[in-house]
Amino acid sequence: MQHSARTGRRSTVRAARRLAVFVPLVCALGALVSCSRQEEALTTPCGLVVDGSGSAAAVKEGFDSEAKLKDSLIGFLSDQKCGTLDFAPITRSSRSSSCRQDEVDLDPPHDATTDQKVQRANAQRSAAVAALAELKCARTQNGSDVWGALTRIGESVPTDGPAPKLLVVSDFDQADPEFHLSRQDISTKAARDKVIDSLVNKRGLPGIKGMDVFPVGLGMQYKAKPSEADDFASFWTEALEGRAKAHVDNKYKR
Repeated sequence: MQHSARTGRRSTVRAARRLAVFVPLVCALGALVSCSRQEEALTTPCGLVVDGSGSAAAVKEGFDSEAKLKDSLIGFLSDQKCGTLDFAPITRSSRSSSCRQDEVDLDPPHDATTDQKVQRANAQRSAAVAALAELKCARTQNGSDVWGALTRIGESVPTDGPAPKLLVVSDFDQADPEFHLSRQDISTKAARDKVIDSLVNKRGLPGIKGMDVFPVGLGMQYKAKPSEADDFASFWTEALEGRAKAHVDNKYKR
């Protein structure tokens, strides 16, 4: 009986030792599998339009474009699974503005050992830094050529893959040296059509057909004037959806 007990104890010890060797091996193999697992590719091209005009300042009458940019950009990039981000400023002459940031790759090249979540988070932070730099530059070229900025971003984003997603951080108050929307009659659809016709005839349509446009701050200057706010929102919906054939989504509207 004593021999059997000793043998039993030895068997138990040997089994425990084998288990001690086996468990780390399983964990190591598990880590290897986890390490080599690839995240789904991010293929959506995205664009950001930032408003550097006076109405976008952080003052009582402004809508604080910087705060709204910080509040919405990272969520937008994640929600829309953006793979790249291009930029366009809103200035007095947006299409020809010297404010330029390089496209940011939000899904950089990687191998089996790359922690893609960390890599992508770093890329998004780089995009946020570039966005603030674009805004800072736009503020030195005061003006509000929204139409030109939409044209420019439509020319910048890749269009040979999925439909681009555009985040537009602006109150959309078109006001440049040649045109002020606030001075136009947009109280009826017929009047709005006339104003849109004028812009299209002089400047062409922004090339954003089929793209999703996410406004942030649209019409905030009319928050105390509901009837004017409705006309203003209708103007841009009719211009962007009716004429430019884009799709307006208010998910990030603040």
